[in-house]
Amino acid sequence: MAGEVPGSGAQLPYFTWGDVQQRSTRAERWLVIHRKVYDITRFCHKHPGGSRVISHYAGQDATDPFTAFHIDKEFVQNHMKCLLIGELAPGEPCVEPSKSAALVEDFRTLRSNVEKMGLLKPNKLFFFGVLLHILLIDSLAWLNLYYFGPSLIPFLITALLLGTVQAQAGWLQHDFGHLSVFSKSRWNHWVHKFVIGQLKGAPASWWNHLHFQHHAKPNCFRKDPDINMHPLFFALGKKLSVELGVKKKKYMPYNHQHKYFFLLGPPALIPLYFQWYIFYFAVQRKQWADLAWMISFYVRFCMTYIPLIGIGGTITLFVLVRFLESNWFVWVTQMNHIPMHIDYDENKEWLSAQLQATCNVDKSFFNDWFSGHLNFQIEHHLFPTMPRHNYSKVAPLVRSLCKKYGIDYQSKPLFTAFADIVDSLRESGELWLDAYLHK
Repeated sequence: MAGEVPGSGAQLPYFTWGDVQQRSTRAERWLVIHRKVYDITRFCHKHPGGSRVISHYAGQDATDPFTAFHIDKEFVQNHMKCLLIGELAPGEPCVEPSKSAALVEDFRTLRSNVEKMGLLKPNKLFFFGVLLHILLIDSLAWLNLYYFGPSLIPFLITALLLGTVQAQAGWLQHDFGHLSVFSKSRWNHWVHKFVIGQLKGAPASWWNHLHFQHHAKPNCFRKDPDINMHPLFFALGKKLSVELGVKKKKYMPYNHQHKYFFLLGPPALIPLYFQWYIFYFAVQRKQWADLAWMISFYVRFCMTYIPLIGIGGTITLFVLVRFLESNWFVWVTQMNHIPMHIDYDENKEWLSAQLQATCNVDKSFFNDWFSGHLNFQIEHHLFPTMPRHNYSKVAPLVRSLCKKYGIDYQSKPLFTAFADIVDSLRESGELWLDAYLHK
């Protein structure tokens, strides 16, 4: 017998996985969560996380990403009742036929155990301490110039301190953006707007739009925006590099990308691209609240430093801070992903998809602080709402599950991770050149 439509007394129709997989076009989009079939064709444009992140799972089982991204699941599921159109037929497996049911079940058991262990519950004092140390460094940056004057050495020290503030505030806004600090989504969203807007001068809506797509389908070409923007400058991954070569695409001399990465990557991303694009994004999407928060950052920065070093000195300081922040940001964020597997969406199990696209950097006090605990990238991708101070606690459990299924769990020293970025760019550039010349 078919299931009952909530609140109507009518019966839900049954569907097969084949029925769902056919609904992955712009005209019709279905997905499955806990065996229930939902039509998101119209809703995707109203989805709070953006239309793309939910559409990336059209035609697929979205149970694990749904569980991973939401902290108030009952509230969300109540609002999804109007999208419910059916359920999987009794004879259909719990997971898609192409996936390992045992692996999926074991990971969901691990997720349940993690919740029972309290590893998804934040220590608010930890995050208060993170915020406090950011504000302290910010104050020291101003005091340094105030007491020692605008000569070269104090100026450079202040720039270094402010670059540290920007990097650390970036990791903190990431915590709030992932709903890792408070038990209510709206509280995280409110503070997120303050941290990324007032402390960094960027829009929360822009970060949400891009970053959750990356988490939903990491290193998946056409679905991960971090990968989509690269072909203009870099050929990434073995398969896509060969594909560019076969198609005779040469936007850049990719065989030299491991060299020009040092010019177009770490130093340039934030000052030359993000800096203008964030304003374009906020205005184009009419995110006026985000824009107001952003402007408050620039007003505060000018009011703080123009009296000390004048307009020209303040502009120079700002550019230097963005340069330092950009280098810090790019090396940390790319060390976990660029050297890993990059391909089109293969619709793998949540554990497999995240592990093939991410790697860890070894734990140490410095590495944890320097990367905002994103050296535990594997654990962060598997449990994106988990507070970062618990990553090291769940890591042995994840490693054990990976060992059981023969899944590669990579953890490496910090500078090895940096070197692997360059090595992977060199390798994919050589593959592109060979395909470009000979295929």
